[in-house]
Amino acid sequence: MTALLTFLAIGPWQIAIVVMVVLLLFGGKKIPELMRGLGSGIKEFKDASKEEDKIEENKEK
Repeated sequence: MTALLTFLAIGPWQIAIVVMVVLLLFGGKKIPELMRGLGSGIKEFKDASKEEDKIEENKEK
């Protein structure tokens, strides 16, 4: 179990490598567009989960 946790530990070097790979794959101009898409997806997910909570509250009443 300890070996698995050590393997999954993310440090600054791993983050830097991931950022470099993303830059190489997508280029600097494409990244803002990808982040906008990710942000809108997260927003839609939050809105849907809030809607589910409202539906459950109405069922309880």
